[in-house]
Amino acid sequence: MATQIKMPRQGQSVEYCIITKLYVEEGSEVKEGDLLFAYETDKASFEYESEQDGTLLKWLFSEGDEVPVLETVCIIGELADDERGFEIHAGEKHGSPDPLQRGDIPLSRHKVGTSPLKGGSHPPGPSGPSPFKGGSGISPRARKMAEEMGIDISMIKGSGPGGRIIVRDLEGAEITEKAVTTTDDSMEYSDEPLTNIRKIIARSMYQSLQNSAQLTHHLGADARKLLEAREKIKEAKGQQDFVNITINDLVCFAVIKALADHPRINSQLHGETMRLFRHVNLGIAVDTDRGLMVPVIKSADSLSIEEFSKRTADLSEQCRSGAVDPDIIRPEAGSFTVSNLGNYGVEMFTPVINLPQTAILGVNAIVPRPADLGGGVYGFIPYIGLSLTYDHRALDGAEATRFLKQVAEEIKNIEIK
Repeated sequence: MATQIKMPRQGQSVEYCIITKLYVEEGSEVKEGDLLFAYETDKASFEYESEQDGTLLKWLFSEGDEVPVLETVCIIGELADDERGFEIHAGEKHGSPDPLQRGDIPLSRHKVGTSPLKGGSHPPGPSGPSPFKGGSGISPRARKMAEEMGIDISMIKGSGPGGRIIVRDLEGAEITEKAVTTTDDSMEYSDEPLTNIRKIIARSMYQSLQNSAQLTHHLGADARKLLEAREKIKEAKGQQDFVNITINDLVCFAVIKALADHPRINSQLHGETMRLFRHVNLGIAVDTDRGLMVPVIKSADSLSIEEFSKRTADLSEQCRSGAVDPDIIRPEAGSFTVSNLGNYGVEMFTPVINLPQTAILGVNAIVPRPADLGGGVYGFIPYIGLSLTYDHRALDGAEATRFLKQVAEEIKNIEIK
């Protein structure tokens, strides 16, 4: 009895995953616990381990493919299953009420090569097209190896199922001039395709700007007490209960206080309905190697500054390691977002709203600016820049400005115990 391995569901909001790497060749034996493939959502990456011993009979998708959750990715069984043939029931694929991520495939008269693969059936053997992208009879790992080594695959005879070229066929193969990619020194540019994650982020940002009326207000806040609070925190370093509360943590805490007095800012817009939240579900923008992620701290208004700081640090690390829960990085999970570019020296920018949220605050660098110190005396004091982007469909400019001004006041008068 052959078994179909399905794409796991990572969070209730995830509908598709992208296969980033296939670890096993078709026809290879696998043991329980062996890695079969790696995949990623728009924000996190995962690996799938085999839950049984057997032979990997067929891949139904290749590296780079976007696969619906609960869709069959590959088939594991015994070689005898390949010889007798099996079929994949379309009803067990994406959209099926079957909640299982894997299931048994009854044997039938159909052969492996006639299984429906992404809209069509392919006969087995070297004469038929491959289910892998590009239509060549070569596995993804072998194709990548050939490209990196500059091997002409037209000169290679495949020993895999149906004459497919696999990694072992390339071992010892000679590099040919035909397959070597040359670089023209006169070219003044190079083309680099977008990564899968970058494509998703690009689509999200474009949709945000196309489907809302975004406007940004900029304001500076007196940062003297903010810096004093940070110095006080640093002086406590080394103590047993020390928590490294950052400038961003302090600013976020000021934002949370201001949102309590401006509930319409702590909201989402769904069509013609405003959704006002009882608690602040604060999104914190985190820069990672895989792209920008925005994990949400639920009920942030119920946390102390120390608890908030610890939670922020923990979620940031989860994002950078690719282990964050997909459900807490959905835009719908948050009621307001803060994005801080101050560490990069940015003095003003226009953050893009995380729809369906109605606003986002950009935090900028702290810079000295002239100010009236009283008694006719002027001097320079540190100011932190604040950039509030709001959806003008949901919020008026005066309302957004009042909120932004209160955030500035909360920062100006911030204190920690």
